[in-house]
Parts: sequence; structure tokens; C-alpha cells
Amino acid sequence: MQFKAYPSYKNSGVEWLGDVPEHWQVKPNKYVFKIQKRIAGTLGFNVLSITQKGLKIKDIESNAGQMAQDYSKYQIVNVGDFAMNHMDLLTGWIDIAKVTGVTSPDYRVFEVRNKKVNKEYFLHLFQLGYRNKILFAFGQGAAQMGRWRLQSETFNTLKMPFPSIEEQQKIVSFLDTETTRIDNLIAKQEKLIELLEEQRKSVISHAVTKGLDPNAPMKDSGVEWLGDVPEHWGFSRIDGISKIVRGNSAFAKADLLEVGQYVALQYGKTYKVDEINTSFNSYVNQEFFKDAQVANFQDVILISTSETLEDLGHSCFYARHDLGLIGGEQFLLKPKAEILGKYLYYATKAFSVFLQRYATGLKVFRFNLDDLKNIYIPNLSLEDQYKIADFLDTETAKIDTLIEKQKTLIEKLKEYRASIISHAVTGKIDVREFVA
Repeated sequence: MQFKAYPSYKNSGVEWLGDVPEHWQVKPNKYVFKIQKRIAGTLGFNVLSITQKGLKIKDIESNAGQMAQDYSKYQIVNVGDFAMNHMDLLTGWIDIAKVTGVTSPDYRVFEVRNKKVNKEYFLHLFQLGYRNKILFAFGQGAAQMGRWRLQSETFNTLKMPFPSIEEQQKIVSFLDTETTRIDNLIAKQEKLIELLEEQRKSVISHAVTKGLDPNAPMKDSGVEWLGDVPEHWGFSRIDGISKIVRGNSAFAKADLLEVGQYVALQYGKTYKVDEINTSFNSYVNQEFFKDAQVANFQDVILISTSETLEDLGHSCFYARHDLGLIGGEQFLLKPKAEILGKYLYYATKAFSVFLQRYATGLKVFRFNLDDLKNIYIPNLSLEDQYKIADFLDTETAKIDTLIEKQKTLIEKLKEYRASIISHAVTGKIDVREFVA
């Protein structure tokens, strides 16, 4: 879609803003907003957190491990107030309150003092300030420690574009329409990714449990998660065809390096990937080495802890020839000589859903070693294992390529969404004649 510029522009006098439409004003925040600090003095309010997804009501009842706090010392946020995390200009955010509540006294709450203001227009501007690191340039503090704040005086003197209320409303109406259209396109691509991921699981499950010959005579396996299988198949328990090692190498997130002697197989990174290959760049040095914790080519890492039940039992294949060290909350399967590691990997993918029945926990789920040992998988000839592994390598690669194309498209749509907001609120495009 093509958008035209305004007929004439002028220098705004603001470096980050550049030229603005000639009839626009540019004003410091103090003429538009008023900072408030109203301490509640009592309990009973909704506690509001400023997140990247907006201002959210905090569940203080079920938030396990949270230290008790006196929320009466928090500041009041009224409906329609702006609340911003001005303490962290790298990862902070801003939103308009839809409910009355209290939030940290360290945050900034401000209200409109000028009647000729469309709040959504200025919300777009402030969020642009975070997204494009505009506000960061005006901050002070220790950025490397996540404390890079916007001082009150700097906030008050920060200059922002100030078109007429009619133009503000036009811009907001345009952006409501355009961002909704883009969000719908993104949602469609995300749904397609979900379907492709389900297809990937289905292809793996069918090959592992039914084989590749659609005409093969079948029998009841007597194994619940397998169901009917080809008549000539046999079965073995996991601990009969592989050595199982519980990960307990003692490195933490702070110990990880981009270059080192051993690949650091930390749970927080391995559960996000399907293969540990040369693109995996977490390492540790000799002081963490434990001979019993070594992962090598063809080994399979099975996750025992997850953030969500759906991720329980996620597995990844160790495709490197250098050594890896296993962090906690994981099991390492080291296949015996007659078992192909890649076949074992696909088998773990197929039975991971079955592992969920053994899950214990509320927010963090686990299964134990005995649960894993008692799982049976088809014990096939090496020739059949290779056939299944090669088939699934090819089929999953096709699906993965399609998924990556959708993810790339989503990123482009998000970039376009951010660009259209930036251009509209700073006057780089003229949307006054836009009709929804």
C-alpha cells in the first residue's frame, strides 16, 4: 500500500524526530502531561505490573516464591493514566490503565493535562520511543545492569510532535485499521505454523509406530502408546537399548561462554532446539568437566523439566563431534551399538506426549527416571532404523523449511507494522484522507 507525504514540512528542531508537517506543533511533555505520585496508604487495590504485553493485573495470591510486600506503599493508577517503566529503557514498556490499581512507586505514572489530546496517539509515540530506543538516548544510569532510567526533568522537557486533536484522531483511526489488518495476517501465519508443527509430530509418530510400509500386516503391540504395529516388530525398554545419564553438571547461566572447551548443554537452551549443531554457541571450560556427564555424536538429550506441560519430554539430537556437558533437569540417552541415535531421537519425539501422564508439579513439571525406564519402543534392525531415520530427516526438513518461511513472513509483517506506526505518528505519511 502506498501512502503520500504531507505537502510541506519544517525542521522540528528535535534530532530523533527530524522534519514534521509544517502546520504541526512540537511541545515538551510538561505542557501535555502531569506526573503523579499518589501513594495508596491502604490495601485492597489491584496490583498492576508493566510488561511487554501491557499493564497486567498481578496474581499476588498464587505467585509462588514471591516475597511479601506492603502494597499500601504502592502508587495509585487511575483508569486512563499512563504507567511506564522508566527505570529500564532497554526492556521496559508503557501502557494506559484500563482498571484502577496500584503499581510500584519506582514506576512513573502521569495523566493528561491538555484537553486536546488523544491518549492512544501519544501511547503509540511513547511505545515507539521504547521500540526504536529513542528514549534510551535520553537515559541515565547503568545500562549494563538493566538500570537506564529517564529522569523526571528529562521526561518533562522531552519534546514530542503535537498535531491537532482532529489529526491525532485520524492517525489513531488509521492505525487501528492497519494494525488490526496486519495482526490478522500474523495470526493466520501463526495458525499455519501450529498446523505444520502438528503435521511434523504426526509424521514422526506414524513412522515410529506404524513403519513405512502401508501394507504391512499389523498386530497389537501390547504397549499403550504404540497401539497396533507391524507384525514382525519387536520391543525393548529404553534402559535396555541405551544408557541413561541424569544431568547434573554444575554450571549456571553466568558461567556460559561463546567460545570454550565443552558445549554447555544447559536446560534453558536445549529445550528450545531440536538439534545441537554448530550453530549452538554455549560453552564452558575444563573446571566443569565430568566424565560421566559427556554427550557425544548420536546421543539424545531428553528434557525432564519444562515451563509448560506441553514441553515436557522435549528431546534434541546431539549432532556434534566435540564433547558436551549435561546441565541439570535433563536425561542423556546414550544408545547401545545396535541402536541408531537418530532413530532413538525420533522415538523420543513420538512418545514425549505419553510422558505427560507422569508429570508432577504445578508450574514446573517433572517425570522421574523410573517413568522413563519403563517406556518400550520398537527394537528394529539397523537397516529399518536407518530407513525410518532417513525418511523422517527428509520429511521433517520439508516441514521445517515451510515453518521458517512463515516465521520470516511474520517478522516482515511485524517490521511493517512498526514502520507504519512510526511513519504515521511522526507525520512522515499523510493519513488525513484515510477512510476505514
